[in-house]
Amino acid sequence: MFGSFPGGTSRSAAPSGARGSAVRAEPARSGAARALPTVERLLDDLGSTFLAPLGPIPDPHRRIGGVVVFDPFDDQAVPDGAVVLGVGLSGGADLRAVLERIDDVGASAVVLREPVALDDETSALARDRGVALLSLTRGASWAQLSAMVAALLTEPDDDRVHEAIGGLPSGDLFTLANAIAALLDAPITIEDRNSRVLAFSSRQDEADPSRIETVLERQVPERYARLLTEAGVFKQLYSSPDPVYANLTFDGTELKTRCAIAVRAGGEILGSIWAAVPEELNAERTAALRDAAKVVALHLLRLRAGADVGRRLRADLLSTALEGAEGAAFALERLGLDASPVVVLAAAVGTGEGDGIDREGDRQAQAQRMADAVAMHLAAVHPKASAALLGGTIYGLLPVRPGDEGEAQAARLANDFLARIGTRTPVQIGIGRVSSGPQGVMRSRESAERALRVRLEHVGGADARSAATRSAVARFSEVHVEALVLELRDRVRAGGEQMTGPVARLHEHDVEHDTAFVETLRAWLDHLGDVSAAADALHIHPNTFRYRLKRLAGVAEMDLADPEARFAAQLQLRIFPELRARRP
Repeated sequence: MFGSFPGGTSRSAAPSGARGSAVRAEPARSGAARALPTVERLLDDLGSTFLAPLGPIPDPHRRIGGVVVFDPFDDQAVPDGAVVLGVGLSGGADLRAVLERIDDVGASAVVLREPVALDDETSALARDRGVALLSLTRGASWAQLSAMVAALLTEPDDDRVHEAIGGLPSGDLFTLANAIAALLDAPITIEDRNSRVLAFSSRQDEADPSRIETVLERQVPERYARLLTEAGVFKQLYSSPDPVYANLTFDGTELKTRCAIAVRAGGEILGSIWAAVPEELNAERTAALRDAAKVVALHLLRLRAGADVGRRLRADLLSTALEGAEGAAFALERLGLDASPVVVLAAAVGTGEGDGIDREGDRQAQAQRMADAVAMHLAAVHPKASAALLGGTIYGLLPVRPGDEGEAQAARLANDFLARIGTRTPVQIGIGRVSSGPQGVMRSRESAERALRVRLEHVGGADARSAATRSAVARFSEVHVEALVLELRDRVRAGGEQMTGPVARLHEHDVEHDTAFVETLRAWLDHLGDVSAAADALHIHPNTFRYRLKRLAGVAEMDLADPEARFAAQLQLRIFPELRARRP
């Protein structure tokens, strides 16, 4: 019924017809768990520009536990207090059916695309269920809304929120934007160096369409950014400590005056504050804007430091949980994953050509970027999922359903991630067994690593010929035997084992007489004794192949009709490195 929304593309589905059921997720834990935002906070931060209530809010202080997409064709775990994105839903019977279904889940809100016409029966049902009905403004995308709700869910913990900078909660840029808007009596945006909108105030409808478009896209549109660049506004902004003004005309339409000031920390430009004003600010408001820029700088620095600290903390907790040693139970509890079945994903990022310090630095940076992308992708599916880069491997910990169904769920998610990132950066993923508890998580990690090794072997080893026909995602349950063969190969290599029996005699004959008996035997075994197919693989005539086969049986002193002899030969062909290399 509900689908994940991993931040990139929206999924629409017909609201009627198919049946589905929702699985209620564990509620947020208290204590070490993050304090979740409320419906009231959601409307305060995103209201007027993105969201509007369709009626009275039954419980403004209800906590938000996640964001999911309504999908009648999907059966997805739904966090307690989820914001349900009603893609393709309208009012009436369809909406009432969804409200009935999500009653057991405990959703906090349902968002519908404007325009929405609600009847009294639907409004009463939502009020009885305690679900807030909200409308998404035209022009805003579901992806934008999903990303914004996800951002609210990843704000600092209670302990840090109580730390105040300039009288406002640390890192709360939306509250800060509203405070600056009140001082200047103008709608405000706070942007980074790349003109991405970090936060915005209310009253954006008082500005012009270009500001509305900027807020909806969370990015200054390229045509407006180019206009500002050509007019020299950015150059003046980043070279002056004072506010600058921009009076521009686009396509014959005069835009509302912009007042902007750079946000600096020492000599570094962190971003800027933009106000849509009817006229130049007076001396008092100009001074207030300068002071506000200093406060914004402190908040941005705290957010940057907090992101690094938070990343390291989650990486440490994830590492402790994966090791299964002392402290693993506490780490799982801190991650909120101690009471649900989970699966471990292990991913490796492909490396490019070249070597040296610069190349290694690029690899590390690419791996960290991919780890962040995996973390965001998993968090969009389940708010308690986590991922981190540990020792060159990206590990993910994902709550899933028990058994094979959970493995299949993780595999679908991994394949969806690979489809989104494309082929520019090759990534291989191994999926472990579904388990629970500290020891179970450790076993899941080990099986994920073994599955990942099988994938890497197919890509970079002697079996690279099959890489194009195999998925980049390997479930351990599907590659268990291949993993065992690789481990047996390791034991042979470590112990200095030598090949024996018929295969050893064939190999010795090939080396001495430049024959191809080992390759002939391999082709015959690989094609289950089909002489025609094996001959085609070696590009020789079937009669020539039969002659070779008769000769090698005599040289090897091997009974080809004996299943034990065939199994022993096939096993040796796979575990001894000198036999695995194919002749050209």
